[in-house]
Amino acid sequence: MATEVKVPELPESVSEATVGEWQKKQGDAVERDENLLDLETDKVVLEVPAVTAGKLAEIKVSAGDTVQAGDVLAVIEEGAAGDADSTDDDEADTDDGKAAEPEAASDESKSDDEDEGEPADDDAVASPAASKLMAENDVAARDVKATGKDGRITKADVQKAIDDKPAASDTPRPQSKGSGNDAAEADIGKADRQALGDVEAERVEQRVPMTRIRKRIAERLLDASQNTAMLTTFNDVDMKAVMDLRNRYKETFEKEHEVRLGFMSFFVKAAVEALKRFPIVNASIDEGDIVYHGFYDIGVAVSSPRGLLVPVLRDADQLSYAQVESTIRDFGKRSQQGKITMDELSGGTFTITNGGVFGSLLSTPIINPPQSAILGMHATNDTPVVRNGEIVIRPIMQLALSYDHRLIDGRDAVLFLRTIKELLEDPSRLLLQV
Repeated sequence: MATEVKVPELPESVSEATVGEWQKKQGDAVERDENLLDLETDKVVLEVPAVTAGKLAEIKVSAGDTVQAGDVLAVIEEGAAGDADSTDDDEADTDDGKAAEPEAASDESKSDDEDEGEPADDDAVASPAASKLMAENDVAARDVKATGKDGRITKADVQKAIDDKPAASDTPRPQSKGSGNDAAEADIGKADRQALGDVEAERVEQRVPMTRIRKRIAERLLDASQNTAMLTTFNDVDMKAVMDLRNRYKETFEKEHEVRLGFMSFFVKAAVEALKRFPIVNASIDEGDIVYHGFYDIGVAVSSPRGLLVPVLRDADQLSYAQVESTIRDFGKRSQQGKITMDELSGGTFTITNGGVFGSLLSTPIINPPQSAILGMHATNDTPVVRNGEIVIRPIMQLALSYDHRLIDGRDAVLFLRTIKELLEDPSRLLLQV
């Protein structure tokens, strides 16, 4: 029996998608709910799972094709896969084409330690899906506990290794001078280097179509620059008080809440308090009306292999510091995996972006329409400053607030940014709301 695999219902406001890389080839055996391919929309990447088990009898679209909801992507023949020549990804044939030998002992005879799996060596055999996942996430075989037959690494083993990794360094946070962020920089440039390939010829060029997400980012940024009266004001903040507070309580905080105490929670809380005092910064323009928002949905810009994403912290004023840190960490992890949802990217009344995680000293962030302002954080560096008539060294971060001058006057913008500065330089004011 033949079953069609169709484009699922697309998120609201999205009319079409671009076919990404196929995870299976025509004729391959597939399992129910196994991912066949990715569909790239303007904002998110959607996985298309197999609707039934069988053989991928026909692929009707190619990578790069444009499709709409309901279009047929492939045809699966149910039960057509042979037992001898095709198995699932986790029990695939060995590299020489011969089927894996039966296990010497049954699963029941294994010890508990064996069930949990042993760390694999670099030569361990991995299923195709597992190999692909390891390559995408830069995971070495020796870092994965193999639980598959004959010590094979499965996709689930790799995903567990990824999930068990420490928090990714892409979570926005201030950085000291010289700390850098080699991992983040490598991720950002990886796709560009792959576009050029391994060709060593001089003056090589490669023409690659822009992804849908990159096109959408370009459209929105251009729209913001053309349709807003954007202006940026600057200030600096002495991070010593926040850093001392964090160092004093970070171990206790992590034990209590099982999440690291970063700096972003302080900035989110300071921004919320400042927005309460200056509601116009939390407002937006809708045709000829000013829309004042009585809630505080804070967008936090995070990097991903496909471009910048801005998932939203809903009702940030009602979240604890631990909830803010946990949610941002989750955003950072899932952005790398392409699992941020459309709902999480929608809305938002104010945005915070942190170029300092990559070492930026100063920038003018671009507003995320229809919002009216965006706060830019930068690298924290030891800087000589004057305190009480003496020159001292303090960790200083430059802040930038870009705002729509059609709605926000310069006075409000400057006072708003100064409020954030004052709250961060005396964090106790955040608790007392003074």
